[in-house]
Amino acid sequence: MTDLNRRHVLTAGLGALAISSTPLPSFASPEELEQMRRDLFGDRPVNEGRVEVTLPPIAENGFSVPLSVKVESPMTADDYVKRVAILSPRNPIPLIAQYHFTPRSGLAHVDARIRMSGTQAIQAIAEMNDGSLWSGRRETVVTLAACVVL
Repeated sequence: MTDLNRRHVLTAGLGALAISSTPLPSFASPEELEQMRRDLFGDRPVNEGRVEVTLPPIAENGFSVPLSVKVESPMTADDYVKRVAILSPRNPIPLIAQYHFTPRSGLAHVDARIRMSGTQAIQAIAEMNDGSLWSGRRETVVTLAACVVL
């Protein structure tokens, strides 16, 4: 074992202080969000509409924010929602959740609680069985952020 002296202790302490004080990003970059969209849906165009996102106007606590996503679809064998992806521009990981549906699902409706890292607009993208993409978004003000990386 090596002898532990004051110089070693100070060096280790300063190194630990430097590492712990280095700021880490607590939200995804715009490039990471766009890359996630491309990974999920390729380069297909995303149309606005058919997707209704409901969030409270103000969320006092970002640890548990109620979210509702509803997609207008008859959910028949000829016209149904295949999946819905929920994306966040400010959380450390842009993909919050992904839900898969079949015509037997009856409704393309999701109620969940999500974590949010500050005030932001949540986007939901629905992929239909014909390959078309539809989206909706809603912004909410978060007074106490949840996804802060320390």
